[in-house]
Amino acid sequence: MDIPAAASRHVMFLNWRDTRNPHGGGSEVYVEKIAGELIRRGHRATLFCAAHDEGPADETTVAGLRVLRRGGRHTVYLRAALTYLLGMIGIGPLSRRRGGRPDVLVDVGNGLPFLAPLWCRRPVIALVHHVHREQWPVVLTPRLARIGWWIESWLAPRVYRKCRYVTVSAATRDELAVLGVDPERVTIIHNGTPEMAPPAPVARTPEPSLVVLGRLVPHKRVEMALDAVAELSGRFPGLSLVIAGQGWWEDELREYARRLGIADRVRFAGFVSDEEKRVLMSRAWVALTPSLKEGWGLTIVEAGAVGTPNIAMRGAGGVEESLVDGRTGMLAEDQADFTAKTRLLLADDALRAEMGSAARAHADRFTWPSAGEKFAALVMSPRVTRSAGHARQRTTVPH
Repeated sequence: MDIPAAASRHVMFLNWRDTRNPHGGGSEVYVEKIAGELIRRGHRATLFCAAHDEGPADETTVAGLRVLRRGGRHTVYLRAALTYLLGMIGIGPLSRRRGGRPDVLVDVGNGLPFLAPLWCRRPVIALVHHVHREQWPVVLTPRLARIGWWIESWLAPRVYRKCRYVTVSAATRDELAVLGVDPERVTIIHNGTPEMAPPAPVARTPEPSLVVLGRLVPHKRVEMALDAVAELSGRFPGLSLVIAGQGWWEDELREYARRLGIADRVRFAGFVSDEEKRVLMSRAWVALTPSLKEGWGLTIVEAGAVGTPNIAMRGAGGVEESLVDGRTGMLAEDQADFTAKTRLLLADDALRAEMGSAARAHADRFTWPSAGEKFAALVMSPRVTRSAGHARQRTTVPH
């Protein structure tokens, strides 16, 4: 059960998607950035995720991360277990001749976890970005939502009862505590802020402009941004909104914009490259994050890194840490407040500039090297080894 005493580890991340997946998001960015930082520090890293048309079954990235893509949206969990177990008997991509089985598994729970402690004989770290309590009924039928919530709230805390946890915000740590996860077993490792400066200087749009960036799914509540544009179009005749991202809810959003009579003010940019994202964030006057729940709020600090303040929803998890209310942006209580705060920031040039400057300074506090250093320390910690086996459950890792 113990990890071999060595100067490095082979860490395997189990995540339902990767960044090349058309439906990938902030969770996938976090995993691959952390994996890259571990590799920089001499560790080996493998990512196991679902297969898709945008990437081969087996590849190694420029950063040195090996990516194994197997199964689909629902079967990836079973394929992960089979791939690991076949490696135990010397078959498949985790056999000794292909690099060997991992020393530590990082089980990423996006609502549904991989339940790795049930089939893995190595230490497991449970990585949870946020608790999905509010999201289950939004994306699933009532019956399936109840099953999903039972797995997340009852089954998972028992399966991972001897594991260390990593999460990206104090808000999620507190939510996990409600589910019975001892906060002493949870290490907070924030997201880093990527380099956001465009290759050439970018001016703000001459007319008021808004941007929303993220997956187009119901729980991101992009409709709230559309409602704000419809309400404010009389006050700001040149107002426009760019919605960057893709997802199965896009057609519904387009139809909603048409019903509101603002289709000519809204541009659906689809998937955007990192460079395009930097330009969009730099040109917008204000960024909007109406999401129901975020583990951290990566796009909030990305916007902040280029001096663009953000408006998000109070009580939406980690956004209350990625955004400092009243300093780097504003937190809204409901749709009316969301629209009112959007109007205020668009109308007040001095306030917008002040918050943008504070947002830039706040974003600079969070770096991927710092996050990687904390994750590497946890991976090397003997407490992780003990969490998988015979030692008592309550152990402490400094936050």
